[in-house]
Amino acid sequence: MSARLHLYSTNSKDWESELIQFSAVKKSFRRTDVLRGIDLQLATGDRVALVGSNGAGKTTLVRALLGQYTHQGKILVDGLLPRERRREVLRRIGFVPQLPPPLKMTVEQLVQFAADLCGVRPEELYAPAEALGLRIGDLRNRVFVRLSGGEKQKLLIGIALGRAPEILIMDEPAANLDPEARQVFFQLLAERLERVTMIISSHRLDEVAALVNRVVELDHGRIVLDDHVDDQVDLAGLLECRVRIARDHAAFGKAIRKWGFAPDGDEGSWRGRIAGPDRLRFLGVLSRYAGLLQGLEMRESNHVE
Repeated sequence: MSARLHLYSTNSKDWESELIQFSAVKKSFRRTDVLRGIDLQLATGDRVALVGSNGAGKTTLVRALLGQYTHQGKILVDGLLPRERRREVLRRIGFVPQLPPPLKMTVEQLVQFAADLCGVRPEELYAPAEALGLRIGDLRNRVFVRLSGGEKQKLLIGIALGRAPEILIMDEPAANLDPEARQVFFQLLAERLERVTMIISSHRLDEVAALVNRVVELDHGRIVLDDHVDDQVDLAGLLECRVRIARDHAAFGKAIRKWGFAPDGDEGSWRGRIAGPDRLRFLGVLSRYAGLLQGLEMRESNHVE
């Protein structure tokens, strides 16, 4: 099994299908320049990893796109200015923040508000959240701010995906999801790839590399990399895995059980299944126990439950 990433220039891109345009966008806070002339065009079907360290300008760029900030330069979403036509623009965007807002409305009120905003039935927003494992029937009257981190994340993803957005903006979207929910999340994304433009903000490229086909890196408010990524990872694909360790180890057993693995019968052998896009994340977990590892097998599987 191998996965190769190939970078190639975007200069030859046909921009006639541009959906989002940033032109000379600048933003400062108290004399500190946060965005320093951003020029960027995104088309339908682009799945962009927006990467960079803390303070690089990722959050500010996203908030400007959402119409939350005034700025110099111009931002257009299908010809509309987000700051001036904010309601129209937001109807076309699904947004999953890294830190859920401290909303004091109930789950039912939040879903109804989101449904009214984008003109869909509340059931359409509940469906993806339920697929992720959220028990809507038990939570309708719960106040959003009192939900667990995982429950908040699943609900916000459900709202974002259920409204069938043209643009999907996500900040570390799967950070609070368990491995089983992550598999479902990747499958839900796979169903929408051809219809949306995705912007996935992250501190680390290896966390989102398998989800995207383009990488945009910011550093001190400037774009320092803008390249396409040619990867062959199937977002809906699964990997059958078998891990062998030298001896029983309680911490390793606890960590790998969280991924749904179980002992394979032979001493020190564990078997399970992971989502294809999660391979790097899974290998990162195994690397903590490198001294115990004696074998690792991973193969593509077409079986999806």
